[in-house]
This record gives sequence, structure tokens and C-alpha cells, in this order.
Amino acid sequence: MRLLTQRYGVGGEQDQLLIREARLSLRFVDSLTHIAIGACAGEWMAGRQLGRRAMLWGALAHSLPDVDFIAGLWNDPAEDLLAHRGFTHSILFAGIATYLLVQAHARLHPGVYPVKRKAYGFFGVLVFLHLLLDGFNVYGTGWFEPFSHLRVSFNWLFVADPFFSVGPGIALMLLIILRRQHPWRLWVSRLGLISSILYLSYAGINKYQIDAVVQREIRKRNWSDSAYITTPTPLNTWLWYAVVNRSDGAYLAHRSLYDRCDSMSFHFVPRRDSLLYPLFGHEPLQHLIRFSQGYYVVEQGKEGLIFSDLRFGQRQGWNDPGAPFVFYYYLSHPDDNSLLIQRGRFRGWDVSAFQKLWARIGGWGCP
Repeated sequence: MRLLTQRYGVGGEQDQLLIREARLSLRFVDSLTHIAIGACAGEWMAGRQLGRRAMLWGALAHSLPDVDFIAGLWNDPAEDLLAHRGFTHSILFAGIATYLLVQAHARLHPGVYPVKRKAYGFFGVLVFLHLLLDGFNVYGTGWFEPFSHLRVSFNWLFVADPFFSVGPGIALMLLIILRRQHPWRLWVSRLGLISSILYLSYAGINKYQIDAVVQREIRKRNWSDSAYITTPTPLNTWLWYAVVNRSDGAYLAHRSLYDRCDSMSFHFVPRRDSLLYPLFGHEPLQHLIRFSQGYYVVEQGKEGLIFSDLRFGQRQGWNDPGAPFVFYYYLSHPDDNSLLIQRGRFRGWDVSAFQKLWARIGGWGCP
């Protein structure tokens, strides 16, 4: 295991603590974003009818799909990957959750919604909005579970983007402070949500521009038989990570909206599918392949095989094309995978790292 820890920079109590903190911090920011958006949406749609309770019901309903974290208490890491944003993020679950929320609200606050369809509209919008927003990052969301295992991912946002979250977050703090009858409450909730909608639209425009560049590179290099994805790098929507997936491996590159160079410089990583043949019958491996949507590579370490999901990017890969991947799974040592997904995502982040990221966003260092 020593070689694997040296290769990926993970090992020991301090490193494991850094991994755990990175993963929990991303999930914490994601949860706070859903709470803030749900509270603002609740106030906007039902503040006059429900008072401050609208914020509480809004935050609860909008956060409800994330109840899937409970599955991590008994699932192994590979199963937990598919359970998270799986059935509880499906259209079927959203319908069931909406019905249960309406019934619970009617029992606790009878007469507030004499016409039930208004209650269904209120809770339905809040729950379905969660499903929609989670579809905009690379993890993938199981909208059609259990009838289809297709994972929806538009790849417009990084999983925790402060620029997307700041508007609803400020709005929520103001709504907590403002008195119930304050005339600004409706406008504060609206502006909080509108700021996120505008940023999301801006991210979509940025992705469209980056995709156009990647598609041009694919045509120029005669990779017409290739699939590709583009997704933002951490904490911004200006520097993007691209993966062009081919039968023998993948080509990786980074592209800023402000790059002055015409072409992109790709780094090739071989897939090494043949290394998986002895393990193909193992269910955890099938879970990993399905979760990765085919964007993976395998590496032979001294003591076993390492499965890396390319979609989550590399650790500061814009500075080092050969940097380790954020997501990797020890196939030969599955007990060492309890801290999966964001392994060392923010390891080595200091003032210098942020300066380099900012410089790369600005187009400096364009290959």
C-alpha cells in the first residue's frame, strides 16, 4: 500500500482527516445551498399564507431528496455511489414525497390550503426544484429510477460553487432578520433566487462556448467517434475541464474562457481495460463502471488495481497534467475506500494555489 499512498498522496491519519474534511465541507456547502434556496422559494410562494413557516417548510421540502445519505450507514462505498442521488432524486420519489408533505402539512396546519392543488403546487415545485438543480453538476442524478439507471448531468456547475450560493445565502440571513410584515421580504426572497438563476444561465452560456472549442478540436483531430464531457473546475465557471473519451483511453485538457491560444493541449491517459478482466464478475466493479458512465481508467499499482473516475477531474490538474485524479477506488483493497469521491480534492490548496488558479482562469499558462 505504500506505493499507492505515495502515488496519490493519501495515507496516514492527517491525510485521511484532510480527505474527510474536504468531502464533508463540500456536502455541507451543498446542503446549505439547498436550505437557502428552499427557504427563499418557500417565502416567495407562500410567505403571505404561512408566515415564517413558509421558510421552514420550503427548506424541509427542498432538502428532502438528500435523505439518501442514510443509505451510507449500511451500503459499501461502491453501492453508496449509486444510492446517492439515486431513487430519492427520482421523479417517482418526488411525487411520493410531495403527497406525503401535503398530508403532513394538512394535519399540522388545517385550513391553510383549503384547495389541495395549491398545496401540491407549493411542495411539488420545491421537491422537483432540488432534482433539477442537482442535475446541473457532474455527479449525475437518477431522475428515472427505478425504471432506468440513466444518470442526468448537464455539467454546468461545480458541486459547490460559492457564486451560485451566495445570493440565496444572503437572502436567507436577511429573511431571518426582517420582521414578519416587513415590505421587503418578498423582494429579498425573489432577488436571492433570481441571482442564482442568472448565474446558472451565465454558466450555461460559458459551457456552450467551451463545448464549441472542444467540438472544434475533435473535428480537427478526427476524433468524430469520441464522446466528451466538459465541466467547471472547483469554485468557478470560467476554467473548464474537458475529457474526450476514446476506446483506448481519454484525452484530458483545461480551457479558460479567456485563453488566447486557438488550440487545446490534451494529455492522454490509457484506459487499460484488460486489467479488469479477472474482476469483471464482481458487483462493486460493475457499480463503479456504471457510475462513471464509461469515463474511467485503471492503473496497476504495486499492491493492486486502482480505478479512477475521470469526470471529477484531477487535483489542480490545470497546473500539472499528470496530477492524480480526485476520484479513485482501490479494487484490490476495497476496505480502504470508506472516504470516497473527494479524495484530496483540496489537498495543497494555499494562497499560491489560488493565485495559480486565478492566473490560469485569466488565460496565463495557456498551452
